[in-house]
Amino acid sequence: MSKKRKRSWRDYLRAFGRAHNKASVQLETSMPLLLHLNELRQRLFKAFFAVILMTAISFVYAAQMIDFLARPIGGSKALVSIEVTENIAIYMRVAMLGGIILGMPFIVYQLLRFILPGLKTNERGWLLTIVPLASLLFVAGVAFTWFVMIPSAVPFLIHFLGITTQVRPLNYFEFVTTLMFWIGICFELPLVMMFLARLKIVSAKQLASGWRYAVVAIAIVAAAVTPTVDPVNMGLVMLPLMGLYIISVVLAAIVGRRRNG
Repeated sequence: MSKKRKRSWRDYLRAFGRAHNKASVQLETSMPLLLHLNELRQRLFKAFFAVILMTAISFVYAAQMIDFLARPIGGSKALVSIEVTENIAIYMRVAMLGGIILGMPFIVYQLLRFILPGLKTNERGWLLTIVPLASLLFVAGVAFTWFVMIPSAVPFLIHFLGITTQVRPLNYFEFVTTLMFWIGICFELPLVMMFLARLKIVSAKQLASGWRYAVVAIAIVAAAVTPTVDPVNMGLVMLPLMGLYIISVVLAAIVGRRRNG
């Protein structure tokens, strides 16, 4: 009995030692992942802080921004509020849109700083050029929405069926700011494709051969983003997205040549 009991304690100690060693190995292998997640959290916090700071600056000029955005509807005097908190809600929404637009370079920069340590020296200089390009494309998307989409969509919606429409501020500015934000995001398509080509996830040949799928995907995105159901406004969104897709194929080809060279 004593020998069996002694043997069982030895087996227990050996099993405990094996479990301890296994746990130590798992902890050591998981430490890099934990460090990366912690760095990602810090980068996202810095980007969030930058957006909050830019939003605070936008609060100072939110009234001027509201007057500017209300021009297609005939000015802010043409809007009718029916809720007590409606005016302050649109004030904050417009200020937040301004904060996101102004903070976009900081958001892209922090995301790239998270990616940079895993890249080679020659790739870092290439990737840093994305920061101004991403901001420029986002602003181009916002400008396209303002100068092309809004003048076409707003009159169509207001005068549809010839019924008099009293426009609510919350509904109007939610419509305008949402459209600006998502079309600005869609204009980032060339940089996304160029980055995926750099990582060898896609190639110019794959993008060119899959143009039919791209047209269907762009049509779905245009239908989701476009505030109206008419084909005219949907086509206004699809045309620049198709042009951006062609630019994406060209950029992927350039990246592929440089990578192979």
